[in-house]
Amino acid sequence: MNVPTMEEMMAQGKQPEVLFWVGSAGSYDDRAKKITRAFVKILQQANVDFAVLGTEESSTGDAAKRAGNEFLFQMQAMTNIEVLNAYEIKKIVTCDPHSFNTLKNEYPGLGGTYEVYHHTQYIKQLIEEGRLSINDSMKGEKITFHDPCYLGRGNDEYESPRDLIRRLGVNLVEMKRNKNRALCCGAGGAQMFKEPEKGDMDVNVLRTKDALQTKAKVIATGCPYCNTMMTDGVKFHEKEAEIQVKDIAELIAEANNL
Repeated sequence: MNVPTMEEMMAQGKQPEVLFWVGSAGSYDDRAKKITRAFVKILQQANVDFAVLGTEESSTGDAAKRAGNEFLFQMQAMTNIEVLNAYEIKKIVTCDPHSFNTLKNEYPGLGGTYEVYHHTQYIKQLIEEGRLSINDSMKGEKITFHDPCYLGRGNDEYESPRDLIRRLGVNLVEMKRNKNRALCCGAGGAQMFKEPEKGDMDVNVLRTKDALQTKAKVIATGCPYCNTMMTDGVKFHEKEAEIQVKDIAELIAEANNL
């Protein structure tokens, strides 16, 4: 997709306006890669001068920290901060709220202070600057939005994703538990990487039930982990033929025929 790395840009004596932090899921998970590609297409349509770290990017350490391994988290964080500071990175955008939260709120204490955006915040900014427009070709479609914990309650960002969804011309239907009362998808705290223990509730199944009650045709997400958990929930309820799970970046890319 002709995405330059920071190493390549620096070799040309250039400094991008923003670094795209792809994140572990967006780099390795086949489903999440589609979100990564959709967001790259949006950045390219808006003529954003951006770069990625490529093989120099490592895990932010979020999963290690949530699982209680503070030592491993700090090792991973310090390695990333060293790379970011060496490239004099000032602005970062990511599709992963877990990376967003860690880079924004936990890296400053270790010497890494950056201007960090969730991709919905950044896309909204591009629209406000007149660099991007959204086609409202989905007019009348019924969509519900699942708030990611680390974007919503963690960082008090509820409006950017909803603003983008409304610009698609759709009928946004809220779940009974939304915004600061939204239910977790069940993937946080490194739970994404393990099966529920005996006695644990299948949170994603319960959350998907909330979404199904809205009768929406699409569950919009703003997090690759939420996307996986909600997709699994839809499969559990055997509703794959009736409802789709898509990231907001994918919805915008599709609406704009990217």
